[in-house]
Amino acid sequence: MTDQPKRQPTAAVDLSEGDSNLSPARRSWQARQIDAETRRWLAEDARYFLHQSLSTPCLNVLSGCGGSRITDLQERSYLDFHGNSAHQVGFGHPRVIAAITEQLRTLSFCPRRYTNSAAVRLAQKLADIAPGGLNKVLLAPGGTTAVGMALKLARIATGRFKTISMWDAFHGASLDAISVSGEALFRRNIGPLLPGTEHVPPADPYRCLWDADGNCTRCRLKCAGYIEYVLEKEGDIAAVIAEPIRSTAVNPPPPGYWQAVRQACNRWGALLILDETAVCLGRAGRMFASQVYDVVPDILVLGKGLGGGIFPLAAIVAREELDCAPEGALGHYTHEKNPVACAAALESIHIIEEEKLPERAARLGAEVLERLQHLPQRQSLIGDIRGQGLLFGIELVRDRHTKQPALEQADRVMYRCLEMGLSFKVSQGNILTLAPPLTIDRQDLDQALGIVETALLEL
Repeated sequence: MTDQPKRQPTAAVDLSEGDSNLSPARRSWQARQIDAETRRWLAEDARYFLHQSLSTPCLNVLSGCGGSRITDLQERSYLDFHGNSAHQVGFGHPRVIAAITEQLRTLSFCPRRYTNSAAVRLAQKLADIAPGGLNKVLLAPGGTTAVGMALKLARIATGRFKTISMWDAFHGASLDAISVSGEALFRRNIGPLLPGTEHVPPADPYRCLWDADGNCTRCRLKCAGYIEYVLEKEGDIAAVIAEPIRSTAVNPPPPGYWQAVRQACNRWGALLILDETAVCLGRAGRMFASQVYDVVPDILVLGKGLGGGIFPLAAIVAREELDCAPEGALGHYTHEKNPVACAAALESIHIIEEEKLPERAARLGAEVLERLQHLPQRQSLIGDIRGQGLLFGIELVRDRHTKQPALEQADRVMYRCLEMGLSFKVSQGNILTLAPPLTIDRQDLDQALGIVETALLEL
């Protein structure tokens, strides 16, 4: 086989989903912080893994994790406010590990055509806690595959194939998921995507396209009205799929938004799919983010933290009337009813309920937002601070009038925070995205906020 030339980048690095490993700030941080042994492992990682902007080459090498912290090969500890949104109960929760260990002693795998008690108990629990009587479950090994199952179910149930989704949304990295997602990082240079995937502007009070300037009653929710406009003009939309909270931008929707979208779907015969992969299981201050906004979807997508921060596991939970494809195959994945993953998920839900983590997230989240509100008076680069439960976004801008994103400054803040022992990601290139474990103790939370404040004021 002849050597193929390496393809050179044809466009600027897209920062919508997270900070890039091509950043000059990263190179500078690594030059100061990484020792020879770590460099050796990073070089081997880069040698054997395909390179991509959000991961390989990697930032650092980890050797341990527990609770709210990760530890690198140099034995430095970091509070992790990233966690890929999978650490609702923290890392390595002893009860989750015990449940996994116990399950491994009896049934470690379940082939297709069979079920097992762990999977059945998990499905029963999800049906019990899901909003609005959603009670039919299908499991999958990851959030992206769960989104694919939801899209297939919507097509079968409605006899239609078109969808409406949001620009800048993230629903996964497979071809079907990036078709309904709206981030250029995943869509650019890929070629033809799924047909009929219409996109609309997201609800964004800070950067409103209709010039509401944060006062959403002024424009009478034109962002929701635009969805109905497309539903009417197309006439044959199968589903509206969206994140209840835009996770990358940390943008809670304005009051009444989801009720208006729900009513529009009802009028035009479209299903409503809410993708809670990143915000389910208490992060938003309720068990499900849809409950915060008092809306019941037709299909709910769950993932990430469902596996207890240890196992990859996702699910869709749907209305019973949508159990309409007995002759087909919506998922049929090898690890669909993995008993070990199901045991981890069931124990995680029990922990979340018993420790009242959704209520705790709502309470602590309100306190954090109140604490952060003083920062814009001390740092003019802060354009907006927003959050819901234990999910926060601090948007940095070069000018508060033009709202030009402060990309370089956001990158500098993130790496300065790493130096002080706090890990998080930057979304959209200029939004500091903070997602702590729901189990985080107040001392660690205070320490993390102090680090963020220090790094911001140092600018």
